[in-house]
Amino acid sequence: MQQLDLRRAFAPLGLLTGLLMLVGCSSKPADQGIAPEKVAELIHQVIEADRTVYTKEVVNRLQLDEEVIKASEHFKEDKALPLPAQMLRMGAQLVAERGVFRYALISKWAINKANLPKSDFEAKGLDAVVADPSKPYVETITAGGKKYFAALYADKAVAPACVTCHNGHKESPKTDFKVGDVMGGVVITIPLPS
Repeated sequence: MQQLDLRRAFAPLGLLTGLLMLVGCSSKPADQGIAPEKVAELIHQVIEADRTVYTKEVVNRLQLDEEVIKASEHFKEDKALPLPAQMLRMGAQLVAERGVFRYALISKWAINKANLPKSDFEAKGLDAVVADPSKPYVETITAGGKKYFAALYADKAVAPACVTCHNGHKESPKTDFKVGDVMGGVVITIPLPS
């Protein structure tokens, strides 16, 4: 049985922690800080790296080796590992509790209906990244009387485990994904100074 190198699989989490400290602890005036576009790009790079490593080095390998624990949608009940989308949601919840910024995984073809687009920005953004996944869809949005920089990045199927799970799930509204296809998007929302 192969051993998973968990240090390698979870290394991006350390990068995200450092980035959160940089964003959350900056005492520079807004005009001297990092542009929100750059912050969103840095956050997205960490999220994308984390999801890719977890999918390729943990979940994909689990599906290939019958002797190791499995990843499951019902990971607690099945005494299994969480799926990549569940890992992202759990991380997003922790970040949201700290109040620095927010991120989420959404899709036009969400298995979990809570992950469908909830705003015009998200619907337009998903259409845009499906049409051109090479660049994020960005806008300045207002919610609750506050301004936010919002960016939506393409979330692609990076391994066979992605397409096997989604194409075979009984609740999946789309069952013909291929590796490399855009399956949804990662939304990053950063508060802007007043």
